[in-house]
Amino acid sequence: MKHLIAIIPLLISGTLAFSQITIDTNCSADVKTVVLAPYETRMGDAFNPNGEAFVLSFDILGPQPSHLRYRLRHCDADWRPDGLEAGEFISGPAEASIENYQSSFTTHTDYTHYEQSFPSPYSYFTASGNYIVEVFPQDKPDSLLLVRRFCVYEDLVDISIEMSKPSGAFGRFNCDQQVNIGITPRSGSFLASQENNYLVELQQNRRQDLRRRLDFSGYSGTALRYEWTAQNVFAGGNHFRYFDLSNLHATMYHVQRIEQWGGETFAFLQPDEDRSRKAYTQYNSLNGGMKVNIRDRYNPDIEADYVWVNFSLPMARPFLDGSVHIAGELTQWQLGDGSRMEWNDKYRAYTKRMLLKQGYYSYQLLFLPTGESEALTATLEGDHLAMPNAYTVRVYYRAPGARFDRLVGIANDIFH
Repeated sequence: MKHLIAIIPLLISGTLAFSQITIDTNCSADVKTVVLAPYETRMGDAFNPNGEAFVLSFDILGPQPSHLRYRLRHCDADWRPDGLEAGEFISGPAEASIENYQSSFTTHTDYTHYEQSFPSPYSYFTASGNYIVEVFPQDKPDSLLLVRRFCVYEDLVDISIEMSKPSGAFGRFNCDQQVNIGITPRSGSFLASQENNYLVELQQNRRQDLRRRLDFSGYSGTALRYEWTAQNVFAGGNHFRYFDLSNLHATMYHVQRIEQWGGETFAFLQPDEDRSRKAYTQYNSLNGGMKVNIRDRYNPDIEADYVWVNFSLPMARPFLDGSVHIAGELTQWQLGDGSRMEWNDKYRAYTKRMLLKQGYYSYQLLFLPTGESEALTATLEGDHLAMPNAYTVRVYYRAPGARFDRLVGIANDIFH
């Protein structure tokens, strides 16, 4: 098979047994600032038709570097390792040492910064689909430090993304967004048009709780349609909050004050507010992304320091039927202990402290009802039809008798 045309990093976590779904996981508290992204931008997903390499970068806290290795695995469409041998999905080795690392310089917090490009200069992927990369100490191959997911895709289908106000009984007219999908196999791709061969996923803003498997609706000529169901309707949400930690000698945007105690740095953000009843005002942010950055030094990879960032959300009383979460790349887009804010009765506020590297960060405050898996923006952010959310479509294909799920198309668009 010729070289596949694109690699897309994803955020998602769990065990690696073949029966279990894998998601993005930091397996050690010393693992920080994990980014899997295009080498040039170092942030966000990318859809690159030239097959340029992506880079996995991360920090390990501590004064001494360690010898680390990485291992690649191929997964099915549900992110379960599918048992393919290395020779079936990559031309070179699927496991190797991470040779590119540097110790931090002139920082209060000691750490080692690591980088690894994929694919390596001497190999290329030979099978499309879902992949995971595992990082572990050289002498402890079963003691994982982190797991990250990414995709390798082929460009074999045309994907249409049609956005509108919701209609029917599935959405709120000025609050929700309708996203309908059409899939057409390209001439010469030899992909069958039977709907049973396809799995189509739609995702909003890289949120893992808003990654949905769509139901087939019918045909329109040769196009497979996925439309006009509750799965195609998403809450509009609100623009992302953000803060700037690029300069520790002066307070930047949304930072109230910076203090140093005992050799550590603490940043106190401006208190957040409930925006659910406020008018919608749009401004540019990173849509939940982050970017390491410093204003007074030269190399953010090894000269940016770590800061204890304090979040607060004053409220009259706590919620009794759910939890409040900080959602964005700074919490790996996950709704667990790492993102949950705790109620502080003394200050009458939800609070959270996180150790973050200097840079720009954007986030939303989501409410997760008890027993639910999908968080709500309406409770603390408000929902607005005009919000320019980013939507991503992934199209998987498995022919009868095939051994793995191919990823035959990816497309994204901004709601407008």
